[in-house]
Amino acid sequence: MCIVAIAWQLFDKLPVVLLSNRDEFLERPTQELHQWPDQPIYAGRDSQSGGTWLGIHQAGHKGVYQQNGRWAAILNFRDGVQAGRDERSRGELVTEFLTTDISPMDFARNIRLQDYAGFNLIIGDATQAVIVNNRGHAPTPLYAGLHVISNGQPEDSWFKTERLRGRLRQEVLPLIAENNSPEYWQQAAFDVLSDTVQAPKEQLPHTGVAVEVEHVLSSVYIKPVAFGNGAKDVPTYGTRTQSIMTLTKNSEATTKVAAQIISRECIYAS
Repeated sequence: MCIVAIAWQLFDKLPVVLLSNRDEFLERPTQELHQWPDQPIYAGRDSQSGGTWLGIHQAGHKGVYQQNGRWAAILNFRDGVQAGRDERSRGELVTEFLTTDISPMDFARNIRLQDYAGFNLIIGDATQAVIVNNRGHAPTPLYAGLHVISNGQPEDSWFKTERLRGRLRQEVLPLIAENNSPEYWQQAAFDVLSDTVQAPKEQLPHTGVAVEVEHVLSSVYIKPVAFGNGAKDVPTYGTRTQSIMTLTKNSEATTKVAAQIISRECIYAS
């Protein structure tokens, strides 16, 4: 169901380091990371609903690209409540933020929360980051530090969020402190995102799904698994895309930043 980790304002030259696993049904049509031709967005795209789960603002024309430092990520909120047919796509929240010039906090405060199925939305630029959901968590600025969010409340300590947090602190953040170039530490980051260790049964959250499903969803990386009404030996769900997003300050004397997303598609995704 997805997980996001954000190192916010921990490194002078990298004000944002965001790691993401997107978990989804394998048959859901998806476009890989690309410059959108119809909007100033660089992201993957959900071909079914037209939105995205993670993206940056980027306008491109004839090979020349301009950015403004805006970024956004969204996760489903898992509480057993099914999405209604008349609800808007949650991925539209990402695209709407990336294509406006409203501050992150003002944007979050003006969301019509009732129009969407459950979500956690994290939006920001180089100077402000905000998290909001429509399950009782009001728009809140992120404090400088490491934040790990999955499909519950932002402050929930699930097995997978704490495991990812611990491994990032031990294996990735020290490398970034040594060398802020993503080429230096991205393999370690992808290795941590690929952690398949599942929670002990007694540490599973209670989110309105069966215990067997909770157990499958309890790892940082979800191996392909058979969900739904199909054949039990045919995988239908799993981690589809792994991404690293960064904002890099060009120099100490400027507030300008360069945004970058590195993504890799899991080989079993169709």
